[in-house]
Amino acid sequence: MNLWQEFFNDPVIFFSFSGLAIVIGMCAFYAVFFYIKMIKSEKKRKQ
Repeated sequence: MNLWQEFFNDPVIFFSFSGLAIVIGMCAFYAVFFYIKMIKSEKKRKQ
């Protein structure tokens, strides 16, 4: 459990991993967002 204490007590580690999690979350969101838009566009184009 020393790792968890270090994670929450050291602001450099906390903000680094928090920022990284936010960036990865945004990447996943936009990948899914554009994939869904692409599928809808293909369906509309084929009609």
